[in-house]
Amino acid sequence: MHEEKSRIEELISRLEKLKEAVDLAKKRKDAQIMEAESADPALWNDQDKARKLMQELYDAKKEIQEFEDLTEDLQTLKGLAQEEAITEDFEKEIAKSQKTLDKLELSTLLSGEYDKKNAIVSIHAGQGGIEAMDWASMLLRMYLRFCERRGWKTAILDSTAGEEAGIKSVTFKAEGAYSYGYLKGEAGTHRLVRQSPFNADNLRQTSFALVEVLPELEEVDLPDVKIKDEDLDWQFFRSSSQGGQNVQKVSTAVRVTHKPTGIVVSAQSERFQEQNRKIAMNLLRSKLWLLEKERAKSTKKGLKGNYKPASWGNQIRSYVLHPYKMVKDLRTEIETSNTEAVLGGDLDAFIEAELKLARGD
Repeated sequence: MHEEKSRIEELISRLEKLKEAVDLAKKRKDAQIMEAESADPALWNDQDKARKLMQELYDAKKEIQEFEDLTEDLQTLKGLAQEEAITEDFEKEIAKSQKTLDKLELSTLLSGEYDKKNAIVSIHAGQGGIEAMDWASMLLRMYLRFCERRGWKTAILDSTAGEEAGIKSVTFKAEGAYSYGYLKGEAGTHRLVRQSPFNADNLRQTSFALVEVLPELEEVDLPDVKIKDEDLDWQFFRSSSQGGQNVQKVSTAVRVTHKPTGIVVSAQSERFQEQNRKIAMNLLRSKLWLLEKERAKSTKKGLKGNYKPASWGNQIRSYVLHPYKMVKDLRTEIETSNTEAVLGGDLDAFIEAELKLARGD
């Protein structure tokens, strides 16, 4: 019993320190201010602003509630331990509280300028034809499942299907608290080794796919990044996404080329052209932000040449399904033989290790 009491006291101490570190009192005040703003009927005159505020309020309330629930749970466990009213589930409840606290502590690693932002994730099939395109579709499923596990909303912004199977490329948005902060470390090349399901001889095949992760940035986030109308080349076409007959008959999808940099982005998820234009501009803005960030980093290091973020040479993780089963992150050395769980969206161990590595723990 002494050991259980010590564990509970340690968890309570960690939680109190974490409350101070994240300034929980300020978070409560900020939530109250947002609550008052949300009650203003005029707020919905600007629907984009209103939706953004409501999402921020929801995320803030959820985080505060998690702290309050954990505080209550630990106090209950402390009381039970003092009374020695132990049940067979007591140990399980301590482990559950520790897991929740670990998750809350992990969020303190997300202190980057745009870590709170929504994430825009793009997946591109590498060389290898149908094999690589199938691998890209497997990665899409993996990330959508990960987002679902965290309670984030997702939306496919643009997609190009493979001729026979899979996808050539796809871009989706993950909407939820700190989605960019959690996913940014997934950028890079992902390698798959398996027996080919598309080959009668079941030969072993190696496939590659490139993952890019950007924060969703609006004009207000980057006041110094000016995009001139004359630098944009717009094209409009019929969407190939599923969106009803209206989407198919009208040229609602958009593609825009930023002539000074050659960056090309497209969007086709919405029913109306103007909505897709806005999505494309936010995506372009995010890509320009990343380009400037990489240029500044390279200049600081005294490098020269063309800079390609999330380049093909940056292999970060290997997924082996044959002749043995293993997923291994090449940066953190984290590995597991439970490949089915990983491909089903269980990425927590990999993402947590990468966040700690990035902070220097």
